[in-house]
Amino acid sequence: MNDCILVVGFPSVGLISSIAANYIVRTLKLERVASIISDNFPPYTIMQEGVPSHSVRIYSGKRECKDGESCEQLVVILAEFMPKPELLRPLAELILEWGKHKGVRNIVTLEGINLNEQSGAVLGVGTTPDTRAMLEKYDVKEMREGMITGLSGMLLAEGNRLGSNVICLLGPARPEMPDARGAANLMEIIGKMLPELKIDPDPLLKEAESIEVGMRQAMESIKPPKKSDESYLYG
Repeated sequence: MNDCILVVGFPSVGLISSIAANYIVRTLKLERVASIISDNFPPYTIMQEGVPSHSVRIYSGKRECKDGESCEQLVVILAEFMPKPELLRPLAELILEWGKHKGVRNIVTLEGINLNEQSGAVLGVGTTPDTRAMLEKYDVKEMREGMITGLSGMLLAEGNRLGSNVICLLGPARPEMPDARGAANLMEIIGKMLPELKIDPDPLLKEAESIEVGMRQAMESIKPPKKSDESYLYG
């Protein structure tokens, strides 16, 4: 795996990061190649075309390298849940170390911003001069002040500490429901970064309503039972 971009999509405001990551996987027909497994993750299985898989999945696509051999062009790590706070830094370290071992050039983590607090275009944060230059190249306004939480926040903090190339794209989203339209805004930026992959956000806009319903149902199905249910061990 050389000269590769790794996209990370865990739930955020409006679920736009999860929607965008799933859309990339489906549109580009990426292959599931690995999973991240932990006893501390929620106990559920994702079914895709009749095949069960773990909750945190790793997908990749391939292209032709200069020497004629095939190699990964794009890797996506995604999930439909946010790990507990104490797992975020170890998970971020794992992703950064795995990416370094596999020759990942840039990590792009996707995040949502409350539309009521931030209107307008997608914002970006970069950990290195190279990543900040990329944001400028693709006309992504840099977020200068503020706070980024969750896995994206830890990837940025650890990426900065370790000198790894990490970009966080923050898209405005409606917090009260899955927002496929907000995800499409993220897809426009990713499409600029990876023009050879021809990622078209227009079908995402056309499918917005059905995608929002499907994501809402998926999230509802994995909500933990009430604490009175003593048989539920994760919480």
